[in-house]
Amino acid sequence: PNIGECWTRRALTIMILGDICTRSCRFCDVTTGRPLPADPDEPRRVAEMLGRLQLEHTVITCVDRDDLPDFGAAHWAETIRRVKAACPQMTLEVLAGDFKGKTEHVDIVLDADPDVFAHNLETVPRLSRQVRVQASYPRSYKILEHARKRDAVTKTGLMLGLGETREEVESVLRELAGLGVDIVTLGQYLAPSKGHLPIERYVHPTEFVELEQFAREAGITHVVAGPLVRSSYHADGQAQLVRDLRAAKGLAAVT
Repeated sequence: PNIGECWTRRALTIMILGDICTRSCRFCDVTTGRPLPADPDEPRRVAEMLGRLQLEHTVITCVDRDDLPDFGAAHWAETIRRVKAACPQMTLEVLAGDFKGKTEHVDIVLDADPDVFAHNLETVPRLSRQVRVQASYPRSYKILEHARKRDAVTKTGLMLGLGETREEVESVLRELAGLGVDIVTLGQYLAPSKGHLPIERYVHPTEFVELEQFAREAGITHVVAGPLVRSSYHADGQAQLVRDLRAAKGLAAVT
């Protein structure tokens, strides 16, 4: 819903590994089916394009590729390495899938040293199977936990309005604070079509403000909350925050 604002700010999100997903999450508008083989030239082309644009921060995401032996991890790593070489001044955020909980594949991505490793929980534990049919809350939590143990700058997001309670959201936020997740986004779920999950409730903007304050007081470093907030919303404005977080963790500086 923020495409005009994002492009005005020279901010963009790139999706790699094709446009057909092997999963059928009930909130998502990406086509489900049998994807084409991964394009081995895609990492080079993404890096070349970003090198020309000279942005301060970029988000790269992907479709789920459960058809690939490593779920796309090696393709991810090659893309990250090429982009960082072409854009040393840019902070790079990757929004990845759950790799079916296989942390050895997560390590392949983390070894390429993205500046932010993001993986969205999307909703509270009670609704997770309903919202993400082929995923689970414990598996996603495991991925975030593993990234934190690797000292990566970590990020996750929740959609509200799917039938969760305020208490459930606060419980997740406390859990994320305890885990040490650095950045959290909270936004309103908007159904892409009548065939997707219905909107159970429109969350009042005041409630987003209250939840943002709750999350900060719980100990989460950076929180962005609001009706139109999405995982990559205003991510470009987090470039300096990412640099500061990496410095605090003793990670290599972005030049």
